[in-house]
Amino acid sequence: MAGSVKRERQLARERYERQQARRQQLAARRRRRQQVGAVLFALLLVAGGVVALTLFLGGDDSTVATDNPADPATSASPSPSPSPSATDGSGCMYSATETEAAKDVGLPTYDVAEAKSYRTPFTATLVTDQGDITIDMAAGEAPCTTNSFRHLATSKYFDATSCHRLTTKSILVLQCGDPTGSGAGGPGYQFAEENLPQDAEKNYPAGTVAMANAGAGTNGSQFFLVYGDTTLPPSYTVFGTITAGLDVIESVAKAGSDNANADGDGKPNQPVTITRVRIGKA
Repeated sequence: MAGSVKRERQLARERYERQQARRQQLAARRRRRQQVGAVLFALLLVAGGVVALTLFLGGDDSTVATDNPADPATSASPSPSPSPSATDGSGCMYSATETEAAKDVGLPTYDVAEAKSYRTPFTATLVTDQGDITIDMAAGEAPCTTNSFRHLATSKYFDATSCHRLTTKSILVLQCGDPTGSGAGGPGYQFAEENLPQDAEKNYPAGTVAMANAGAGTNGSQFFLVYGDTTLPPSYTVFGTITAGLDVIESVAKAGSDNANADGDGKPNQPVTITRVRIGKA
């Protein structure tokens, strides 16, 4: 019996990883199509401008100086902020992504001279239409992640966003943080993992708050709230613990997801909207 339960958990984890990979592949294809379309549009605009200017001057193309069309991968995103890791005395690297932000609020700042202040504990309360969820933020263990979350929260990035994904079999999480509600949206920047758990059974226990990602170094704005002990690969940054409102998530989970498959992965049947996020003292 124990062996079959362990096997079921392993299969659930593998399904979860495959689904994450498929979602990211689809998102990457959409991004490539958008980028190709943007480049072609830019080239047409430049070509049209060259023709118009040539006709006006009465010369040929060789007499008209033109700039190269803007690269949509760089022109749509801000420049990265400096410095590398999450250790005392260093900064956090927030690098611009190739895709535009779902809601552009810029990149977080991190003043190396004030590194210790980023490790000061604080709370974040997700004010939702189903009830409040309060999180003790692990600023000491995950300063880069909690700094990013605070930046997004105070910039109203999470306001009026839905929690778009619920899993109800073996992996027991509610995923939020994408303003598009599609599972493919992000803040226009990414950063590395920190405070990863051990590779062990139930390494993401109930009450854990962790970052979702599409592989190493791709943390952005999406995060998941664990409402039941869950085992996952130790690849997702733990940055907080739910201290109040776990019952809110459990109530949403009881209503199930819109996915009738065995893995129970889909949009929650009981919609959840984050109206705003309150930042407070621990």
